[in-house]
Amino acid sequence: MTKRRRPRGCSEYNELSRRQFLASGMALAAAASTPAWLPRVAYAAIGGAGRDALVSIYLRGACDGLSLCPPHAEDAYYAARDTLAIPRPGSGQPGAAIDLDGFFGFAPAMRPLLDAYEAGHLLVVHACGPHDESRSHFDAQHFMEVGKPRDPDLITGWLGRHLLTIDPLVPEPLLRSIGIGVGLQQTLAGAPNTLPIADPADFRLLGAESSADDRLAALLRMYAATEDPLRTAAENTQKTIELLDSLNLDAYTPANGAVYPESDFGAALKSTAGLLKAEVGIEAIAIDRGDWDTHEEQGPIDGWMADSMGDLAGGLGAFYADVVAGGQHNVTVVVMSEFGRVVMENASRGTDHGHGTIMMVLGGAIAGGRVLADWPGLAPEDLFQGQDLDVTINYRDILAEVLRKRLDSAALEVVFPDYTPTEHGVVTG
Repeated sequence: MTKRRRPRGCSEYNELSRRQFLASGMALAAAASTPAWLPRVAYAAIGGAGRDALVSIYLRGACDGLSLCPPHAEDAYYAARDTLAIPRPGSGQPGAAIDLDGFFGFAPAMRPLLDAYEAGHLLVVHACGPHDESRSHFDAQHFMEVGKPRDPDLITGWLGRHLLTIDPLVPEPLLRSIGIGVGLQQTLAGAPNTLPIADPADFRLLGAESSADDRLAALLRMYAATEDPLRTAAENTQKTIELLDSLNLDAYTPANGAVYPESDFGAALKSTAGLLKAEVGIEAIAIDRGDWDTHEEQGPIDGWMADSMGDLAGGLGAFYADVVAGGQHNVTVVVMSEFGRVVMENASRGTDHGHGTIMMVLGGAIAGGRVLADWPGLAPEDLFQGQDLDVTINYRDILAEVLRKRLDSAALEVVFPDYTPTEHGVVTG
């Protein structure tokens, strides 16, 4: 197979993607006994046992929602995109859209999500995002992840504050949340009992495996002579290594024949499934999927973006079959991006920084099987600042409804300061 050439993103995104995300600085709290994967020994749950775990997936780089979920009944969409538009369903053209409701469709690469959509467990939210007008990746991601625009004093994440304002699912959990990556996502900043872990299936000290135990013991002796929080952080790092090693995530076998993509994103979702099924008290997991800054050679039908969409949909489709479809596990997945792309394609067969985009919400209690939209239209007179899909649904509305109805949040005024969410029927019941 020919390897795709990675499109060149803007200089800001390239610089941002080289940075590690801010760590929360919060030490791990008291440890509980280490469970084994087989046989599984789950902790006894305390209050709120029926609430969901949350998997937050961030599409970094500003994902083009008009390619993931094209409005194929909108003539203005095709007028603006000579080479990038996803052809209409039934057109007979290569790469035709998969119709969802007569107006919206999926790009062909999104096909792995059809089972979840048709089962009513996947909701697509269109023309959504932050109402902030920033076209800066750094600013837009920061504002979105802290849950409030233009507040320089707010550095904790919306999901981190949620975890701070609710009792843990299990008593004295070693870990309540994980950010899969080299640094902690801003979304989880400030969360208690939280670590960034690049690979949960291989969490250990770097270096030769033969000396790992001796090196860890030496580090623990050094930190034992220090004051807290360093001493407790070192002790809990050891216990976290032991916990994840005992789970043996490398040997995890997905249910229902689910096959995850052979990619970093697929591996992250597979580890997420194993962690949630182990029931060790993890309530939230943040995962990034980058490379959506498609200024040139976007290729949504047969190119770089098609591959990215296939990886995204393939991973989510496998997670749905593995974890959600059977109904045994309480979990909701939310997918978002900092903003969308300009409606008009550029001269490099790409799209520049825009405004409105899509979100997706996946779960057994989600009122899915539909595209939720207060559609503003793509005619020139309907565009935001004359060039973009407008935002008619604020992303905080979607998150707040999930937090309140599926994660038992009673402190939304802390999670999303100075904002009153509007409900949109995201959750059943």
